[in-house]
Amino acid sequence: MKLTDICKSYGEKAVLSHIDLTIEEGKITAVLGESGAGKSTLLSVIAGRTGYEGTVEGAGSISYLFQSPKLLPHLTVEQNLRFVLPKGMGEDVFAMLEKVGLKGKEKMRPHELSGGERQRAAIARAFLYPHDTLLMDEPFSSLDLALKQSLIALTHALWQEQKSTVVFVTHDVREAVCLAHTAVVLRAGEIGLKMPVSGDPPRDFLRAAPEEETLISALMHGKTE
Repeated sequence: MKLTDICKSYGEKAVLSHIDLTIEEGKITAVLGESGAGKSTLLSVIAGRTGYEGTVEGAGSISYLFQSPKLLPHLTVEQNLRFVLPKGMGEDVFAMLEKVGLKGKEKMRPHELSGGERQRAAIARAFLYPHDTLLMDEPFSSLDLALKQSLIALTHALWQEQKSTVVFVTHDVREAVCLAHTAVVLRAGEIGLKMPVSGDPPRDFLRAAPEEETLISALMHGKTE
């Protein structure tokens, strides 16, 4: 996927400024940034959910995973997954629910699930929906440490089956180095740093990676060579 000269403003406020970014197909790219850096806006641009200047090439069909599960409260877990699927493509629902640890909870409604189970259902729905690119907007930010580690591993396992292009935004450096092949730092609407993450994901959430210091420096101080 290639983003060329992407600019986005809200009134007088420039949110994204001349973004040039190539995202490797079939890999996981993390976009890091503090609040207001333009991370979620960048996802909206890729998804075509907001107007912008510049060009986005190669995104293909899009699936979206939000920070909150956004399950329909009046539908069961099974129905929530089927709701997003084209007709005739529901045969994989039960298999997917088993993969994410929700076997036996297919007929429950969202309010009957724990927070972690709701997020598992949302992850299942996002991966089940036919897509070339999966966009994830801080999907682990509200989770406790153990659950975060578990869902990062689950996300990677599901990605490994499909090898779709994944772009996820986060303000957490540890999340980025645990899951991503490449990390991008977005600061004040500009690319401050793009770097590969060594080793294969998923990495140990409890062990600091060598790239963390560089990423933190880029987040705090701006562009890093």
